[in-house]
Amino acid sequence: MDVLPDPHPTPLFSLIAALSYGVASMAMVFINKAILMQYSYSMTLLTVQQLATALLIHFGRTTGFTKAKPLNMDTAKKLLWVSLFYNANVAFALASLKGVNIPMYIAIKRLTPLAVLVTGFLSGKKTPSTQVSLSVLLTAAGVVIAALGDFSFDLFGYSMALISVFFQTMYLVLVEKSGAEDGLSSVEIMFYNSFLSLPFLLFLIIATREVPESLSLLFAKSSSLSFMVILVASLIMGIALNFTMFLCTIVNSALTTTIVGVLKGVISTTLGFVLLGGVEVHGLNVSGLIINTAGGVWYSFAKYQEKKKILPKTSLDVEAYRK
Repeated sequence: MDVLPDPHPTPLFSLIAALSYGVASMAMVFINKAILMQYSYSMTLLTVQQLATALLIHFGRTTGFTKAKPLNMDTAKKLLWVSLFYNANVAFALASLKGVNIPMYIAIKRLTPLAVLVTGFLSGKKTPSTQVSLSVLLTAAGVVIAALGDFSFDLFGYSMALISVFFQTMYLVLVEKSGAEDGLSSVEIMFYNSFLSLPFLLFLIIATREVPESLSLLFAKSSSLSFMVILVASLIMGIALNFTMFLCTIVNSALTTTIVGVLKGVISTTLGFVLLGGVEVHGLNVSGLIINTAGGVWYSFAKYQEKKKILPKTSLDVEAYRK
């Protein structure tokens, strides 16, 4: 179950990792939306998901099922802020799903590349290519147009989604700069992420007074078979999503994970119009979502082209070094 970085993963394994992440990511959006329609306490839900993940990995390690290393405080300190930003991203994303329909949620989350580019520009990184810049601007324009035609506009939901984009951006930038996750297996990253987030999440559910009402409702709904099926599916898919995301990034690259996320978003946007309701079709809204999706696909293509230009040069440098 542990996956360490492999310099030469087989094409089949790389493909399976990418497809697994795409399926898990797409399923998680719909499962979370379905459970939040019945159980609105998103912070408590995230806390239960992370607790289940930490306990499962700990159990796997003690029984020998996984070879994840024991907790190391130096590593925990390196990963603390990474974990907090990651979980803040997930927490606000869950909160946004309570008021935003799935197509608009996906469209807003596609603003992350724009936020990353702006952050990079402000921190003095090199100016992105014309294609990358235009593609993220097109994505942002699509969100604005789609929002103007969104009859179910929810200010709170939109605000939560935008804050989620901010924390996701901080998470990506911090991981890139710190290299905090280097040398860790996908299971170890999951364990540290869950373990470090629990004190923060427990503080939040108490501070926001979700507890004890959230626990009372959870016990009350435990007699409902349909709710328990969705809850268990949410816990399982939460673990599966984290594992497959880290796995895809380790055996492929962060770029591959981003591209898979965009392609998954195209399918999720389409399905979002017909599953779980909450979408009132309007020409302006649909046009904006199409523009937003086109921008996302264009961005992925532009980044892929940049990656192709870098790889041949890297290969030549390696060959020259070997000679």
